Amino acid sequence: MRKILCSTGALIGRPNNRDYRLLKDFAPKLNCDGFEFMVYDSWYPELDEMIETVKGYGLNIPVIHCEKALCENIAGGKAWYEGDDVIFEKLSEEEDKENYEKAIKNFKMNLRIANELGADRMVLHLWNGLVSDKNINSNVERFGILRDMAKEAGVMLMVENVICNTNDPLYNVGLVRNKYNDADFVYDTKMAEFHGQTMKVFEPEWQWMFAEGRVKHLHVNDYNGGVLDWSNFKVLPIGKGHVDFDGFFENLNKYEYNGDFTVEATGFNHDGVVNIEMLNDCFEKLRMHVK
Repeated sequence: MRKILCSTGALIGRPNNRDYRLLKDFAPKLNCDGFEFMVYDSWYPELDEMIETVKGYGLNIPVIHCEKALCENIAGGKAWYEGDDVIFEKLSEEEDKENYEKAIKNFKMNLRIANELGADRMVLHLWNGLVSDKNINSNVERFGILRDMAKEAGVMLMVENVICNTNDPLYNVGLVRNKYNDADFVYDTKMAEFHGQTMKVFEPEWQWMFAEGRVKHLHVNDYNGGVLDWSNFKVLPIGKGHVDFDGFFENLNKYEYNGDFTVEATGFNHDGVVNIEMLNDCFEKLRMHVK
């Protein structure tokens, strides 16, 4: 049976000090089938304590979400805006080596978290911000190294269709597929809607993602802004935006998708208080679509 997961990132964020110990109280109140565990780099100095604490809660954690900014360090450069243009500058060989080694070190810690918490899948932002999107070919080339490391650790590494500044998510997905024909992906409805691409995945050019079973996981989130509307970027609960979930699932159900689903709607307010009722409502709405 396909499972509906809750992202721990919907529960734990800056307003509540990214305190993973809060999971002990939150988890029993949530009517989900398990969790997608979001990794924050602020936990690296206390990695042993974090792992042992979370393991002690006995949670079902089949999916890890890798530290979002990790792949910035494999882009081989730095980038900034000049007006509306993104300027890219290549790093020196020494600087690139230092950044790359940091990325590998951090990625190994993410893999350790996956192994220790019992996850067999990991979500990766292969591009995340100006530099990795602008110099995407470097990230695509080096993705193979990360993927091999994950395979060796028994973890499936899945590239998410995250937002872009330079290209668009499906364009970057295509680059990955052209380089690695058997690459695996996560499809996020909110990220897609931000670029006006939610239903595009079912068009002939892109339907291979589901037809060939390359999408292994889904993030089901809503969005209420326009295309590239950076002022309305917030992840919304299902039904609070304009994503056509009826149409999306009607098309999805034509394929033999057997992966899981994660709800990522931001559950905490500016004081760090989590709206458990809202998240449970998202799970129930999603269950009405999942067959």
